[in-house]
Amino acid sequence: MSTLFQRLAACALAAACSFAHAAFPDKPIRIVIGFPAGGPLDQHARLLSDKLQAVLGQPVLVDYKAGAGGTVGAQEVMKAAPDGYTLMLANTGVMVINPALYGKLPYQTTRDFTPIARTAMQPLALLVNPALPVRTLREFIDYSRARPGQVNYGSAGNGGISHLVPEMFKSATGLFMVHIPYRGSAPAFTDLMGGQVQFMAESIPQAAGYHKQGKVRALAVTSRERNPALPDIPTVMEAGIKDFEVVGFYGFLAPAGLPRDVAAKLSDAFRQVLADPAVRSRMVSQGADPAFLGSEEFGRFLAAEMPRWADAVKKSGARLD
Repeated sequence: MSTLFQRLAACALAAACSFAHAAFPDKPIRIVIGFPAGGPLDQHARLLSDKLQAVLGQPVLVDYKAGAGGTVGAQEVMKAAPDGYTLMLANTGVMVINPALYGKLPYQTTRDFTPIARTAMQPLALLVNPALPVRTLREFIDYSRARPGQVNYGSAGNGGISHLVPEMFKSATGLFMVHIPYRGSAPAFTDLMGGQVQFMAESIPQAAGYHKQGKVRALAVTSRERNPALPDIPTVMEAGIKDFEVVGFYGFLAPAGLPRDVAAKLSDAFRQVLADPAVRSRMVSQGADPAFLGSEEFGRFLAAEMPRWADAVKKSGARLD
């Protein structure tokens, strides 16, 4: 009799859970960003949030938990209830660089999160000071090769994507350039424009703006195809560096243990958002390429990216505690 009762109770619980999931969402959804307001991730979240709100039928709130290269926000989401009401918008640094960069990281990407959707890929532009006597990437390679150790490149900080992409470029070309880390991209751009550093890799939106103003010169983009924001600038591969494709990504994740049906519903909501032509057009204008992957595909993508960036971190010698 007790066994029958247990079975009936289990069935009732399963039915209740199924009903709860079917009703999802029935309250506001919070998107945590591990960086301050006004940055690229914030712009991306706000671009998607209005349409996402319409698709899900609930308010979507953006919450900033800045600190330690995005790890504070990641830890906040990791500890949240796996019910679909707390999501994280993260980038390459938070998800696949930090695990190799930090000696003591409070989270593991593949263990502590449920991938929901990759929403964008963001290539970088390779830039030089406009006073440098080079007009193409090939000319810059020749110029640097003739001056080993005399060309400096700036970055937004040790271990970030703007540090690791030039390191990948150095490995692909055999160049010897000196890394000058800054506290953020703004001071690095200032010194690039002033000639204190000669080279830099940075995301397309800022790079395109300064290039069009003549303050820096874009030589190449790191994507497989040319970018609409810099249509006249060739890719690194066009310059003869075989298979050099390095792009960052934006994606949404939830705490580990999220029910599969909730993950699927959220993933499909992002698919619908990215199918909107107006959203796609605005995303491109911000320098990112719409690049949807569903939950399972995004998980496989993360698993493939992690060893690639871990190798770049190891070769760079960067390490943070």
